[in-house]
Amino acid sequence: MKRVLLVGAGHAHAWLLSGLAREPVYGVRLTLVSPNPRQIYSAMLPGVIAGHYKRAEAEFDAAMLAERAYGEFIPATVTALDAEQRVATLSDGSRFAFDVASLNAGSTVAAGVPGAREHALPVKPFEELIEHLKRAGHIAIAGGGAAGAELAMALRHKGREVTVYSDRSMLPEHFARRVERRMRRIGVDFRPGMRIDSIEPGPLVIAGTARQQFDLVLWATGPAPLPWLRSSGLALDEAGFVRVDRALRSTSHPYVLASGDCAALGEAKSGVHAVRHGMLLERNVRHLASGTALEAYEPKPQALLVMSCGGRYAIATRGSWSAEGRWVWWWKNAIDRRWMRRLNETRAAH
Repeated sequence: MKRVLLVGAGHAHAWLLSGLAREPVYGVRLTLVSPNPRQIYSAMLPGVIAGHYKRAEAEFDAAMLAERAYGEFIPATVTALDAEQRVATLSDGSRFAFDVASLNAGSTVAAGVPGAREHALPVKPFEELIEHLKRAGHIAIAGGGAAGAELAMALRHKGREVTVYSDRSMLPEHFARRVERRMRRIGVDFRPGMRIDSIEPGPLVIAGTARQQFDLVLWATGPAPLPWLRSSGLALDEAGFVRVDRALRSTSHPYVLASGDCAALGEAKSGVHAVRHGMLLERNVRHLASGTALEAYEPKPQALLVMSCGGRYAIATRGSWSAEGRWVWWWKNAIDRRWMRRLNETRAAH
């Protein structure tokens, strides 16, 4: 029986486990390692912050998902991975030997300016972020991408004073124009072309000759690879993410799979792509169990991106198309609630 280690409960593994709960797979022993038994769904986090959802509505039970898929759940994080020896070291000090590992542990946030690690809060993990937001009225956000803009508008909806520093846009130009217009309309202090040079105790943000103090500085400058990947022995791309083939297998160690933010696939790191990875992963885990050939992933560079804008208003884009309005928010709400039903209904599957 193959020992399959699932690292992280991201979108791909959530889809995999919900599928295996409905139709079990035999011949594999699944173990999910993730820090929290209950996990916040990232797409609904801005809605939680804005007050549209109770936190419980935006959480899924990762431990229960593993149980319903006839797997084991270990509340921990991976701190080291030896791909050659097929051993993972966990945060509790234990070591876990595997035959196959699947990495879907997400990413961290790059914090590359002086003082950022000491005086700014990364937007991940979400659980820590929510606790800190309760005590902050004047907030700076480093990063004008989708995550930073969504958080800024959610916080502004709750009456917080928010300043967004963005040295460059990570969004398509036509979409970025809509987002900037909306942020300004609701009172977000958006500063395009202005990067944070350093952060001093206070926290005090230094940007060129400007110095401004805040209650809290959030760091949302884009995904960075998890530190333990560097010493894993896995082949990585220039940014430090896992190089994979068309079946989402490591190009250097084919018994290690990677999906979501962990993987270097030449497409944007988004929940939409990660769910598609999960669909393939479910089929391929069944192939692993039966000893049949794995299927290939077909990348789709143009994914749907829907961004909530504080109130029940959202902006959507796919390729050159974009739209905005209250109806877009309700569309996003329906998509997110359907996803949560899939995960939560799994609890009663057996």
